[in-house]
Amino acid sequence: MKLKIIERNGLRALTTAQLAESYGTDVKVINRNFQRNSERYVHGKHYFSLTGDDLKEFKGSRQNDDSLKYASVLYLWTEKGAWLHAKSLNTNQAWNAYEMLVDDYYNVQQQVKILTEREQLIASMKLSLETAEEINLVKGEMNEIKNMVKQQITLDYGEQRRIQKAVGQKVYQLENKKSARASLFGELYKDIKDRFGVASYRDIKRKDMQPAIRYIEAWLPRKIT
Repeated sequence: MKLKIIERNGLRALTTAQLAESYGTDVKVINRNFQRNSERYVHGKHYFSLTGDDLKEFKGSRQNDDSLKYASVLYLWTEKGAWLHAKSLNTNQAWNAYEMLVDDYYNVQQQVKILTEREQLIASMKLSLETAEEINLVKGEMNEIKNMVKQQITLDYGEQRRIQKAVGQKVYQLENKKSARASLFGELYKDIKDRFGVASYRDIKRKDMQPAIRYIEAWLPRKIT
């Protein structure tokens, strides 16, 4: 018997009519056994009862099921509820049917879903978007690292020579006397270190190269001798 899948709160279930047909009995027997042993059945564990709007919605989803036409309350039986009914009937047919239901219906939760072309396209676009976002994130982090590295790079040999030449040109511009130039060299290099917070002009950051040149070109000693 091909059973139309019914799920409630994440559990598969069967109507009373389906269970009775599977066990080779009728609905009245199933209902009578339930009424006689109602204290053993727990709602949400062994069964679900549908009334009102829930029942109306369920009927609407199974319009060709005549057994539901006049029902004012509908019971849906879980695997545990089906076991209690098999125990109440205690027939070979009921137990055989119960084992078959467990194997072929209740425990078959994973259904293979074939994606439509549209669903495949959406999934592919979503994956591409997530990948692009990850790539952009990595690029952003790499740029941030590069910027941090640039902030720490000091002058290379050629750039150091440019600083030296700028200092020499400034000192020679300010002082003609050879004997007085030594103190100006010392004063200018000291002011450069103080201005850029370094132990030596060689430690000036590459990003400060041009500001250092401009500082040297505009520099004036505290006292010209």
